[in-house]
Amino acid sequence: MLGKFFKKPHDDLGGRVPPGQTLAARFPVLTYGPTQHYSPQEVVVKITGLAEPRQFTWADLLALPQATLTHDIHCVTHWTKLDMLWTGVRVTDLMQQVQLRPGASHVMQRSVGGYTTNLSLEDFVRPENLLAHTYNGQPLEAEHGGPLRLVVPHLYFWKSAKWLTELEFMDSDRPGFWEKNGYHMRGDPFAGQRYDDD
Repeated sequence: MLGKFFKKPHDDLGGRVPPGQTLAARFPVLTYGPTQHYSPQEVVVKITGLAEPRQFTWADLLALPQATLTHDIHCVTHWTKLDMLWTGVRVTDLMQQVQLRPGASHVMQRSVGGYTTNLSLEDFVRPENLLAHTYNGQPLEAEHGGPLRLVVPHLYFWKSAKWLTELEFMDSDRPGFWEKNGYHMRGDPFAGQRYDDD
């Protein structure tokens, strides 16, 4: 299995591969719970918590500036995939449309199906982060989080919620699904932050 789909890098490729990772030839599918299937026209991302309430429909998101970015992705299950091509809305462009209230410091991502994961505002509002709808020039497949997922490439991939439906802004950090089950609150792959005691 290792030789066919994964391979150990001969070095860190100039600092691109975190310690303990193998290189993935394909895009592995890892999901807690069933894959969610729904049409792009059903996409709604709600803004809640310490922000003026609003929502972004699929049409709203496509009306915002679109960016195509190449990122390396690192999964907590020890695989890394290099040079992944994503298209979507930069979080920084989305946030120009969001009015935060005083004290907002963290955000909880919520997904169709009930998945949650937390980020600090500093980790969330970065120009490389995307609300992605396209991968390698094709609509993002449901198995990989389509029609819409968050992509946060500098953290382990569980921090990039599939089937995004809500962004709740909070005044303190709170654990999401995997964080409640022992995963690290931040998840920096280059620091090896897999579990809450790392």
